[in-house]
Amino acid sequence: MAGIGTLNEAPLHAALKDWYRRDGDLVEAPVDGLVADLLRGRTLIEIQTAGFSALRAKLDRLLDAHPIRLVHPVAARKWIVRLDGRGAPTSRRRSPKRGIPADVCAELVAFPSLLSHPNFTLEVALVEEEELWRPDAGRGRRRGGHVVAERRLLGVVEAVELASPADLWGLMPPGLPDPFTTADLARALGRSRHLAQEVGYCLRVSGACATDGRDRRGVLYRRPGGPAPGPPR
Repeated sequence: MAGIGTLNEAPLHAALKDWYRRDGDLVEAPVDGLVADLLRGRTLIEIQTAGFSALRAKLDRLLDAHPIRLVHPVAARKWIVRLDGRGAPTSRRRSPKRGIPADVCAELVAFPSLLSHPNFTLEVALVEEEELWRPDAGRGRRRGGHVVAERRLLGVVEAVELASPADLWGLMPPGLPDPFTTADLARALGRSRHLAQEVGYCLRVSGACATDGRDRRGVLYRRPGGPAPGPPR
């Protein structure tokens, strides 16, 4: 059976699985020849910290027969812990980066159309976490000679549920023009144009958004049959 082996389980994944587990849930439960992180009645709960594309085959195989809740953590607050060569901490600082629910679209681009499947729910867990950096001169150029050794859960701040394409509008910032471009969206979100393009792709492919031609700035996006996006829920 295919699944995540608990011996090789990353600390963040293990901690989230424990945080979500309720009395009566089955852990690492066999389901149709595969393994679910948690099985709650008929519902499979999958924790995926990165790389949604790795789940495509599993979802294709199970989703028509089983309700699946996919949980993805986004670091609303993060602390960076630097380690020395022996693994002992040398410093701890708070990262200035703050995750927002729309960051999930960087992964959701793997299968945004699944938001219209009646058995699929995506839950964005806004978390506080520690990121441990260990020295690695060969691979750690982006982090001053360090690489990320592991991520540790400190707490879950909030959970945002996406059960339909329309729920993506709850991730949109207030004040977007109608129609809007991904440049408008990037400014309103305080994120890169690249992420805004991923958000736009998820809106469009899921069916949550219609396109309305383009101007010199790019493709125009419009909420079909309704007003411009409102404030986040």
